Amino acid sequence: MPQLRSHLLIVAAALLLGACSYVDNVLTGEDATEDEYPSPQTDSAQSPPSSAEQNAQPTISTSAEQAPGKAPSAVGAGNYGQQPVAPGGSTGTYVGQKVAAIRNDLQRLQTNINQHNQDLQKARQGMAADSGTYYNQVAAISSHLQVGTTAGNPQLMEQWTQAQSSLIRLGDDITRLSTILNAATADSALAAFILESVRAAYGLQGAVDEDHRQLATIETDCRRTQPLIDRLIKDVSEDMNRQSNYVNNERRNLMALSVAIKNGELYGQNNRAAAGAAPQAASATTAREPLMVIRFDKPNVAYEQALYGAIKRALDRRPNATFDVVAVSPTSDNAGQSALNTSASKRNAETVVHSLTSMGLPPDRINLSAMSSGAARGNEVQVFVR
Repeated sequence: MPQLRSHLLIVAAALLLGACSYVDNVLTGEDATEDEYPSPQTDSAQSPPSSAEQNAQPTISTSAEQAPGKAPSAVGAGNYGQQPVAPGGSTGTYVGQKVAAIRNDLQRLQTNINQHNQDLQKARQGMAADSGTYYNQVAAISSHLQVGTTAGNPQLMEQWTQAQSSLIRLGDDITRLSTILNAATADSALAAFILESVRAAYGLQGAVDEDHRQLATIETDCRRTQPLIDRLIKDVSEDMNRQSNYVNNERRNLMALSVAIKNGELYGQNNRAAAGAAPQAASATTAREPLMVIRFDKPNVAYEQALYGAIKRALDRRPNATFDVVAVSPTSDNAGQSALNTSASKRNAETVVHSLTSMGLPPDRINLSAMSSGAARGNEVQVFVR
């Protein structure tokens, strides 16, 4: 019994010493010996530091669109993209052949839409470039006229011709949009035809379940494509209307610039060129109220600015308006003097017609006539709109 007690004391002392050794290692931070616990640095390969770890500055990852050197996406790019048509295997039935033909039509439809999208982006980029060129040309002419220049400056006439060419290109851009719109409208009809073909194929006999499953998939893909066509047509139509209004307005602005270059200065409400050409009261010799009355009671009457302003306001209200230019001469008891007045009045009216055509008004929208009036105090030209 004493021997057993001594043996237990020896075992307890050994366990206590081992525990103390473990506690000492934990408190002092010492690891186990390399023989008992091999170091990971000894047995595993050490990977080299990454480029981000070698960089002293913080690293910020970027998306594909933000990556340097990548060109920005085109305006509106991807607005009309669609999921590709789901493929389908041949079932060997007559209905399966119809399904394959309908799927080919749907694939052709989506190819067309992708092409229209590319054409639209190119047209938009072309319009932006042409508009910028035109705006710069017109701004250069206006700034030169603002400080004053010689009448009929040939350099400004050359710049005006270039601006007119740029405006013509903007009109050609509208034609490109019209072509896209017509093609997209035809594709809308194709989409309706595909859906009708799918409904008809459902009613054919001799189909297997796989045929109807593929028909359902084609119908779903086609219905997803229809809204894209509708949005494409809507966007192209809006672009056409906006561009058409812009071109029409700028045509009138070019008319004003043409007259301003001829006179060597910009027209404005306070422009001294308008002093002798303010619109007068309506003549009592006609039942209609004239748009403008130009009295040729002195040499070199400067009427073109006031005439341009009156014509522009009339065209803003009625873009398709036509104009009557009436030469009015006073009546006289002397037949010779009456003939002279009539001749002079007609020459003045012809001068006004020439001014209107120089402003860009088509000759077929101008009617020239002459009359005599006892109420007229002198030769005058009356302009009517209808």
